[in-house]
Amino acid sequence: MPKITFIEPKAPNLHIFSMFKLPRLGSLILGAMMKDRGWQVDVIVEEKREIDFELLKESELVAISTITSTAPRAYAIADRVRDEGGTVLMGGPHVTFLTDEALDHADFVIRGEGEQALMEFVDAWESDMDFSQVSNLSYHSPYGTAHNPFACHVANLDVIPFADLSLIKKQMNRVAGKMIIPMQLSRGCPFDCSFCSVTGMFGKKYRYRSNESILDQLARYDSRKNFIFFYDDNFAANPKRTKELLREMISRGFKFKWSTQVRVDIARDLDLVRLMKQAGCHTLFIGFESVNPDSLEEMKKKQTVSDMLKAVKVLRKQKINVHGMFVYGFDHDTVKSARDTVKFAKQAKLMSAQFLILTPLPGSEFYNTLDAERRILFKDWSLYDAHHAVFKPKNMTLSELQQMQIYSHRAFYSPLQTLFKFFHAKWEDVGLAHYARRLNILWQKRNLKFVKVIDLLTPNADADIKVEYKTIIQLDKKKTIFNT
Repeated sequence: MPKITFIEPKAPNLHIFSMFKLPRLGSLILGAMMKDRGWQVDVIVEEKREIDFELLKESELVAISTITSTAPRAYAIADRVRDEGGTVLMGGPHVTFLTDEALDHADFVIRGEGEQALMEFVDAWESDMDFSQVSNLSYHSPYGTAHNPFACHVANLDVIPFADLSLIKKQMNRVAGKMIIPMQLSRGCPFDCSFCSVTGMFGKKYRYRSNESILDQLARYDSRKNFIFFYDDNFAANPKRTKELLREMISRGFKFKWSTQVRVDIARDLDLVRLMKQAGCHTLFIGFESVNPDSLEEMKKKQTVSDMLKAVKVLRKQKINVHGMFVYGFDHDTVKSARDTVKFAKQAKLMSAQFLILTPLPGSEFYNTLDAERRILFKDWSLYDAHHAVFKPKNMTLSELQQMQIYSHRAFYSPLQTLFKFFHAKWEDVGLAHYARRLNILWQKRNLKFVKVIDLLTPNADADIKVEYKTIIQLDKKKTIFNT
């Protein structure tokens, strides 16, 4: 029986979700499809399980999925596997947009959605090794580098299996004693925010699983033992479909607690919000992004501060927790607007919040703009985790951008704020605040060298330079030497 091993490389640094190392679903979906083909399948989520490179030698194929921040680790794994005689297939957002870079480390790259492409690839692998007709595939052919045409996106997501979580059962996370079950019900997004690469990967048109398929999958889990996390970028993108799903969840007696992502416009539909609460919604993750109206317009977010305030008010009234997500670094952002953002988050009494640094991810409009303007300072992909300032902002110094992210977490999760939540018996909030405060302190300790480099570069923030963080040769209190 042939064997394939899927690997999800670990993150290079601490990040906002370090406590909840949830797997991405691509490898688990593809793993389910390969099991159906009769292959032996192993899935390694490196955050939860170390790679045994000796065992990898048993695999005919090693498939590595990577986002931008994990790309250096993914390439290191790929290089070692190939050095030891293995064959490497790579996929994921980063290699979709920087395919030629990935082909320096991999034998094959699948760009975009992988389900149809992988099946076509395995057909060729098992027969004549002719990969010329495999959709989305890039590889080195005898005639040079080949980039095969893209296939159309899968319109009906029901033809794609759900993620096979049994492949990583011992690697799953828990919350309040319950195993977190990740599910994704849709793909695509029509909003095309300038800093996001989702549309480049999955298209601008929403595609859905049928509600019947979703309900059948939910029925496999025990609400006493499982917590559901819907991975959708906008769970309520189609209110009619969502209401039908929620009503069925209620009528079938599902008792799951669950969380997901939505946009602020959900507050316009009170019936939908009430149904979500009744169906077990625990927390909603909302991308508020900024309280600066000019920044919201710049990022094409299509929402206002008034919309944000209304959403928080409506959801708090329904006793649904809100996790606010904010981003600093747009051209209209300033130190003042960043401080105003923290003030908003505190006054809104959000359960939790994350304050991230705008990151020019390959595949996004923002990356293309900054690259053309020569404003990207660091191209060490391990820094592209929304916690490191990697480009020249317009209305803040490089150091101010980095420090505002650190300050915001310190201010929002301050001991005083935590004490307030303690006296109001918000025990989950207290636990999250304690965790986030410790994470912020630990991040600063581990990234002291990087922060010092940022401070040193700030006087030259307008200079036309590019710096590789990994090229720093020496750094102490007196002297810094780096290559440019």
